[in-house]
Amino acid sequence: MPDESDETSPLLENGHGGDERKLVKFGEDDEENPRCWPKSRKMTNVGIIALMAILSPLASSMFTPGIDQIAEDLGATQEEVIGATTGFVIFLGLGPLILAPLSETFGRRKLYLTCFTFFTLLQIPTALSPNVATLVAVRTISGFFGSVGIANGGGTISDMFKPEERASIFGWYLLGPLLGPTLGPLFGGLIVQYLTWRWVFWIILIVCAVNTALGYLFLKESYAPVILEARREAYEASSDSNTKFKFDGQDDRPFQTKILESMRRPLRILFTQPIVLTMAIYQAILFGTNYTLFTNFQDIWGDGYGFSTTKVGLLYLGPGLGFLAAVWFLVPKIDTVYNRLTKRNNGEAKPEYRLPLANIGSVFIPIGLFWFAWCVEYHVHWFPTILSTFFFGIGQITVFNTVQNYYIDSFSKYAASAIAAGAVFRSLVGGTIPLFAPGLFDRIGYGWGFSVFAFASLALSPSPLLFFYYGERLRKRFAIEL
Repeated sequence: MPDESDETSPLLENGHGGDERKLVKFGEDDEENPRCWPKSRKMTNVGIIALMAILSPLASSMFTPGIDQIAEDLGATQEEVIGATTGFVIFLGLGPLILAPLSETFGRRKLYLTCFTFFTLLQIPTALSPNVATLVAVRTISGFFGSVGIANGGGTISDMFKPEERASIFGWYLLGPLLGPTLGPLFGGLIVQYLTWRWVFWIILIVCAVNTALGYLFLKESYAPVILEARREAYEASSDSNTKFKFDGQDDRPFQTKILESMRRPLRILFTQPIVLTMAIYQAILFGTNYTLFTNFQDIWGDGYGFSTTKVGLLYLGPGLGFLAAVWFLVPKIDTVYNRLTKRNNGEAKPEYRLPLANIGSVFIPIGLFWFAWCVEYHVHWFPTILSTFFFGIGQITVFNTVQNYYIDSFSKYAASAIAAGAVFRSLVGGTIPLFAPGLFDRIGYGWGFSVFAFASLALSPSPLLFFYYGERLRKRFAIEL
């Protein structure tokens, strides 16, 4: 049993409130505390999960340049093939409802490796699909397992980085869910043109297998309760007596109760927190707009402008460069603004201090969409038309980053569940809207069709400003015990 002279004694305290168990905790500069890890270890973790977060969204759109080829090869309609994207994206959103809270029970690493292994292996039957039904079914299942990087990435970054240094790191990680669907058609267009659509999935298999192997070798557990639970078990196993240990926040409820409660947590956050629900709707509209753009690029630029599949793929760099510009120039300022407002408030930080820069994004988004809508409608030269998507990309990344950081600061211990709450709504809407968009464009044209998305984003654009001023009041009024 560890005593006062034992090397573990700084990490143990006597229990309080009649609890005789000794308290296990992280010591000062504890090398097992993820926030005290060397930067190289932290960034290795970030790199692996960022690749997971980019590969699954990339897989969601990578085959879109080959929709016509797939439809012809499998004897299906375009709408049926688009269903493979819809199923994938919907389960990309539903997955976090289960995988995020499970990571808060079993730990991040186990979930990452198990789920991404399944995601990788599912690329094999996808590539071998003999008909469209198999393609849709396997893609849908793979979307669930592929969501693990999106479900738990924010929580993992929260585990390792302090609030004042988190936003810039988080910004690069968050490129995945948005840059993935942007780069997918670019790479997919080249593969489809020079190989076949099935090679899209063989290449995804190879890349995912490499990243999964790196995960098994280098990915470290970062969730503090799981690390402390392992430490507690080690102390009890090495104890010479029946001394028991615990750690702060230890959940002693039955396993089944913990699982059921963890599953309910994201939905409780979504439907009891007005700010989370409103911003989830906002992000859902943006996500749906993004996928509508991407699934219609081939028709707009290929049929309307006469561009080849490769050239159409290159045009996805319009919003992609906007994403990169936002992450490079604007996202690091989220921490700057947050720290400045905290200092002005006598050192007291508030989650609302993450939101000011979202107002820039909420202006750029409708401007970019109206601009794109009417340039396409009147067949304006391709350069000013695609330039509009650059500003849409800046706006989307800025709003996305500020909101995700707000979720983390508001629900730090359950950051993964809070992010999952927004992700499920975002992906459900984002996955279904592209199914109805072609009919909308057929009836009212691209000008008014994309203007519908612009008006929707315009209606929600004041929300970051309103929540900056009234968010704290709403959080206190609708506070919940998780």
